[in-house]
Amino acid sequence: MELDDLKRAWKEAPVKNNLNTDIMNIIQHKSYGPVAALKKVFRKQMVAMSIIPLVLILTNLSDLRAVFTSVMFWTYVAFCIGIIAFARYNYRIACKMERMDGVVKDNLQQQVQVLEKRAKTEIMLLRYVLLFFIALTEILPYFQDYRMLRLWHSMPVLLRFGSYAGLLLLQYFMNRRLKERRVGVHLRYLKSLVGEMQ
Repeated sequence: MELDDLKRAWKEAPVKNNLNTDIMNIIQHKSYGPVAALKKVFRKQMVAMSIIPLVLILTNLSDLRAVFTSVMFWTYVAFCIGIIAFARYNYRIACKMERMDGVVKDNLQQQVQVLEKRAKTEIMLLRYVLLFFIALTEILPYFQDYRMLRLWHSMPVLLRFGSYAGLLLLQYFMNRRLKERRVGVHLRYLKSLVGEMQ
């Protein structure tokens, strides 16, 4: 009698899947999941930063010499290259996470921490870059003639610096919110999945 009960209990018991395998399937899914979403964000960053200098060139086709001798243009190109390099490195980290086995919880945690730290670093660096561009906008007209900057400098000083302050405040809040929406949500989800691993 006890043997029959034991057999019945054995048959009725739910089959347990390996939790780590399930979590890795979620993490490594090619079209959805947190890693796929992060890769998509980083790819979009690289493409956008590659296109923007070309758009600047195309909008100034009438005076290409002025574009290619412009300090502002080349500074912006350097900024775009920096963002592309940053996004490329993040993309490679996401690709590594996609290829990992389910037995490397510590390694996954480390990769998630690296991406979190890089997201915070990117927010800080963008603030410094904006300050640099503001300084460049103020200093550059003394060395190179730009019609747009001439118009900008003809405005009252209070209006100019008030605009800079407003731009810095806007960037402070918007940058954080955008980074959270694009990257932070997926990193938190990845963190929770890795936390569930045994």
